Amino acid sequence: MELFTPDFGLVFWMFVAFIVLFFVLWKWGWPVIIKNMDSRADTIDKGVEYAKQAKEQLDNARAEAQKYVEEAQQRQAEILREAAKMKTQIVEEARREASEEAQKVMDAAKVSIDQSRKEAELQIRNEVSRFSLEIAEKMMRSKLSSDAAQKELVNKMLDEIEKN
Repeated sequence: MELFTPDFGLVFWMFVAFIVLFFVLWKWGWPVIIKNMDSRADTIDKGVEYAKQAKEQLDNARAEAQKYVEEAQQRQAEILREAAKMKTQIVEEARREASEEAQKVMDAAKVSIDQSRKEAELQIRNEVSRFSLEIAEKMMRSKLSSDAAQKELVNKMLDEIEKN
């Protein structure tokens, strides 16, 4: 049973060792431990603060990125509207130019047709006159083959001239 009941000397020296250990820890150990714990707590607090700042920056960056995306979408829509407007203008201008060109071609064709028609009419008139003269010449030769017929024709013409 001696193991369970220590002697007074053992208890005394254990108490002295505890006091010395307590004094040494209190003088040099605890300040270092407390300093390290405070330093660690400050580091953790700074880390939490940095995390909050990083989260705020991330939220701000997300909001800014969303703003840029919306602005880019608006620009894209505006560019597409302008492109559609330009396309419509180009198509209308091309139609107008094609219409004008077609009108010019039609006018040129009308002029060409009119000139061809006038030339054809002139040619027909020339041929009809030539044929008429040939026919008249042949008829006159046949009618005026005698001197009496020639004198009668001259008298008729002189009578007509006197009437006018």
